[in-house]
Amino acid sequence: MAAQFQIQVFGKQGCDKCRTLNQRLDKLLEKEEYNIFEKQYCDVETIDGLVAFSEAECINPSRIPAMLITRWDDETGEFIPVQTKAPGAPDTLCKKARLYQYVGLQTDYSETGKGIISPKMIASVLAEATT
Repeated sequence: MAAQFQIQVFGKQGCDKCRTLNQRLDKLLEKEEYNIFEKQYCDVETIDGLVAFSEAECINPSRIPAMLITRWDDETGEFIPVQTKAPGAPDTLCKKARLYQYVGLQTDYSETGKGIISPKMIASVLAEATT
């Protein structure tokens, strides 16, 4: 096993926001401090991607792209979602893009959201996963 954490990225082909999230995440993961993470891209328009999306059980399908942080579990032999330490707590950086129960982000397309998952938001949830 190479990485302690896996970032599941949910997106679809032809989606500019999905491509942007992948590019931002790839750029962060090039840095030495993030070598404990690996990325798994899940195209929700494929059977495998749709199964992974369904198993995540925490992302609104109308808020893709999204990402979920998982941690390797030796007991189960698989990656399991990292639970949020304070579900529902206000987050001034991630706001409504933050997942409720698990560590991750989904795109906020509401009137108050900008529909952007910024590099700072990504770094914030990666830091939360490791603390």
